[in-house]
Amino acid sequence: MPEIPPFPLTLDGSSLLHQMFRFDWPAWRRLDSSARSRAIQEFAGLLSPMEKGTAPESATSPDGVRPNQSALFAQLGHKGDLMLIHFRDTIEQLAQVERDLARTEFGGFLQPMHSYLSIVELGLYESSSKTYPLLMGEGMEPFSEEWDRRIREVMDRSAKAMAVRLYPAIPETKYLCFYPMDKRRGEQVNWYTKSMTERARMMQDHGLIGRRFAGTVKQIISGSIGLDDWEWGVDLFADNPGVFKQLIYEMRFDEASALYGLFGAFYVGVRLRAADLGSWLAIDGTGDGAWNR
Repeated sequence: MPEIPPFPLTLDGSSLLHQMFRFDWPAWRRLDSSARSRAIQEFAGLLSPMEKGTAPESATSPDGVRPNQSALFAQLGHKGDLMLIHFRDTIEQLAQVERDLARTEFGGFLQPMHSYLSIVELGLYESSSKTYPLLMGEGMEPFSEEWDRRIREVMDRSAKAMAVRLYPAIPETKYLCFYPMDKRRGEQVNWYTKSMTERARMMQDHGLIGRRFAGTVKQIISGSIGLDDWEWGVDLFADNPGVFKQLIYEMRFDEASALYGLFGAFYVGVRLRAADLGSWLAIDGTGDGAWNR
């Protein structure tokens, strides 16, 4: 008998790009006030429609949900000053928005510090655990033409049911915490040598902790295997930054994280609207507190 595929089915949604920048304050101060105003007006005029977003081509969205969006955050700490996140239908659209923002006058003051490319991902462990044995019980050879057709049917149904999660709107919260992560694959502890049943159980336990925070934290998971240096990216959105610490701390006690989780650098930002960019950039103190309402 052929073996059941070891990997779960996954659904892909929005393409996602994080950009972290250092702002060139010395060069900004050397500009006269009219040049600064012109640069702010151009950049804010480009960013403002992106904050509102456009309906995606890839999924039918409920009224009021505008997934193809961008958002700007005032970043904290030495890792940078500003962070942009972009959700788009395709990687090509990410390349375009990256270029469009970079060629503005304001873009010349943004010094890239880090970036991260990924695709919103939903793992279908439960569906895979049911579908694979069912198809093999019908005598289908894995990855045969008929197998692939039936798998596509399952994925199409799941994609329609989960369209809002696959093409999410950027939450209207004040704070963002982003970090990349891997699953260990060393000689002694290797996530990828565990059976799909074991991995499904661990991920279910892991998810139960996240559900307890559903009312206070919005989480978006994106896959980056083959796209960037880590395997997944995690975005957490909340109105209370202390919730980030509590959630991540509690999750580290479950088996999936305690034994198999590896975490990259953490990036935290405060939402900065395009309309408030001038206040954040004020060099005479007139914008103090005006952008952080």
